[in-house]
Amino acid sequence: MNDSHSAELLRYAAFTADPAGGNPAGVVLDATGLDAADQLAVAADLGYSETAFLTPAAAGGRAFAVRYFSPRAEVPFCGHATVAAAVALAERIGAGELLFETKAGPVPVLVEAGPDGVLAATLTSVEPHVEPVAAADLTEALAALGWSDGELDPAFPPRVAYAGARHLVLAAATRARLAELSYDFERLAALMTRLDLTTLQLVYRESEHVFHVRDPFPVGGVVEDPATGAAAAALGAYLREVHGVQEAELTLHQGEDLGRPGVLRVELRAGDPRIRVSGTAVPIGPRRG
Repeated sequence: MNDSHSAELLRYAAFTADPAGGNPAGVVLDATGLDAADQLAVAADLGYSETAFLTPAAAGGRAFAVRYFSPRAEVPFCGHATVAAAVALAERIGAGELLFETKAGPVPVLVEAGPDGVLAATLTSVEPHVEPVAAADLTEALAALGWSDGELDPAFPPRVAYAGARHLVLAAATRARLAELSYDFERLAALMTRLDLTTLQLVYRESEHVFHVRDPFPVGGVVEDPATGAAAAALGAYLREVHGVQEAELTLHQGEDLGRPGVLRVELRAGDPRIRVSGTAVPIGPRRG
């Protein structure tokens, strides 16, 4: 076992320009020498929904191997920690194109400075896919959430969507239903573990291109993820598959019900199955070592 406290641990808030908003992520820019147990220990000690651990990739240059750990387990891909890590890198080596080699596959990331000087990162997902959810599994998910069939939006049938990690997409018929989230933590965690789900992507459509979303994350040891880039990408894949959306720019509002508002931009491009997710990120307080 290596000394897991020897690596510099940074803290960033992703999908926000306010350190008190969005989703906090841990970032270790040089995880050389840290094994999986060390990385899990660092993530568990920090307590954020995800921490990203980077090491230089064999290709060199601006390519990095990245692993993502929640306080409870490793996940194949995490969007908000990708945005946080990319911005942290750009602050040190300059904006531009990066390549993250993740367990889900290669994820290109472009970091650019906005007019206000705040850095924003755009990740391009691995190729997504969408699959049906079994009736019994849907019934169990709704029971664990305390939702009824009648509280779902019939225009958005439940599906499991993947764009680097698996998410069950459930659409609430009203904003009030989405706002009142209180669920059976262990029951939902058991179902999600069996179905290999990272989060539930709970959504409410405000307008054609604007959604409010929430993401229970009990399998990671976290009640709710405040802003979820991987699930945002999965939602883009879902909308293409279920609603035939080929080209669109979507705005997702997440974290408002937690007091950590964040904004995620999702782009679908005609002719490209991959989904792009964009957001800003800023440091949180002093760095921890």
